[in-house]
Amino acid sequence: MLKTVLTALALTLLPLGVITSHAQESHLFTEDGYRSTLYRSPTPQSHEHAQTLSPQELNTLQEKNPKLLLVDVYRNPWLRGQFTLQEEHTNLPNSLWLANCGDGVLSEQWLDYCKQHLEQATANDKTHPIVFYCRSDCWLGWNAVKRANAFGYNNLYWLRDGTDGWEQAHLPLEQAQPAPFR
Repeated sequence: MLKTVLTALALTLLPLGVITSHAQESHLFTEDGYRSTLYRSPTPQSHEHAQTLSPQELNTLQEKNPKLLLVDVYRNPWLRGQFTLQEEHTNLPNSLWLANCGDGVLSEQWLDYCKQHLEQATANDKTHPIVFYCRSDCWLGWNAVKRANAFGYNNLYWLRDGTDGWEQAHLPLEQAQPAPFR
């Protein structure tokens, strides 16, 4: 009898765990599919709108295409009209740092910042090759690829392991400053 009651209780409570798990996961993403919280956590192996690159593959691609645009989307808090990151930030040489463009939810001002800098850097060429990155286990680069695709860009790459993978491959990094917020 006790075994039957425990089995029935387990079968009753099991769906609640699944519902709770699904509810927690659904809060990780916005309705339009951007990761909106817990940015530093394991990322997918690939992106539907981009070719995923290793540091070595990016190095090869850069040799073939020197016009490749590298875009770092590492976060930098904005407060009282200025970026306020407390530590120095490094990124891949010749990168454009579009701080916060990988956030899951952006105000119109930040969307304009991202869009205008991409248009300027690519001469508004939607086929210009662009590589987005952040750090390893970071959803900001993934979000930025999704956002660039929504802006109409279609030649996109994702350096999944970002600056961490680049550094682990013994490739150079340089001090960075974010693109000005206008």
